[in-house]
Amino acid sequence: MLETLPHLNAIGFPEIRRATLHTLQVNLGYRCNLQCNHCHVAASPRRTEMMSSNNIAAVIDFLDTPGLQTLDLTGGAPELHPQFRHLIQQASQRGITTIDRCNLTVLEEPGQETTARFMADHGVEIVASLPCYLRENVDRQRGNGVFETSIRVLRRLNAIGYGVAGSGLTLNLVYNPQGASLPPDQQALEASYKAQLRDQFGIVFNQLFTITNMPIRRFGSTLLSQGTFAQYMQTLHGAYQTANLETVMCRNLLSIDWQGMVYDCDFNQMLGLPAGVGNGRNIHLSQVDCAALEGSPIRVMDHCFGCTAGQGSSCGGALGD
Repeated sequence: MLETLPHLNAIGFPEIRRATLHTLQVNLGYRCNLQCNHCHVAASPRRTEMMSSNNIAAVIDFLDTPGLQTLDLTGGAPELHPQFRHLIQQASQRGITTIDRCNLTVLEEPGQETTARFMADHGVEIVASLPCYLRENVDRQRGNGVFETSIRVLRRLNAIGYGVAGSGLTLNLVYNPQGASLPPDQQALEASYKAQLRDQFGIVFNQLFTITNMPIRRFGSTLLSQGTFAQYMQTLHGAYQTANLETVMCRNLLSIDWQGMVYDCDFNQMLGLPAGVGNGRNIHLSQVDCAALEGSPIRVMDHCFGCTAGQGSSCGGALGD
């Protein structure tokens, strides 16, 4: 168990510290071809923030960190960054696995015709957002026509081997609740997804990740406008599970924003909360002392209850699954 577990900070969330670093999660920018209601990044086609070449170079330098296993690319739509493929190539050369957090529809944007094939050739794991297997729910949350496009892209990915048993190409899907509720049981929902997508569309995939909606940015604003913010926070607090502290993603991950600054997780990044390793100040990736990471404190706030409620939630779905 965590040695700091009994000690609580001002908001009642336990203090936690870093374990061994194995994942570098990089937000390449907020530009996206979609504008989803649940997006905690508030990404959209109108956003212009994109990671510079100098910061891309800093990310590549950090890939040589001993023990680093995974480069996790997110956005916005990371595929829209002009150096998306270069980063993947650099990670592949170092034996580091790349994860692409894909909204699926971006692969039908102009200039993306060969992106799926490129990712397959480099063994990129695709984590694709599909918040439901019902057309009306997906289109309500992500925009008209998104479900149909997503199904079309999933079929293309299956055709080149993604999600197909024995291919070595991983295709995982992501579920987000439609509103202010916790996700259902991940294993049971995965079984439903697999049956529905197989029977209706002939689509296969590896795993389903259920992710709790975080009460920040666009989703947080929606809760406030609906007058349900306090109720949702009460739900998260009430469903808190101590056991989830062992496997929260921030213990093994560094989150980097499009400006190269360091955070403990993607959610803290969106709230502008500097990483605990920075001693309360913002530090650039190039300033990180890797030897001092393990055991350093993690910044925690009220939204952290979102990762520890119920079955737990991380970028890899329910904790412990």
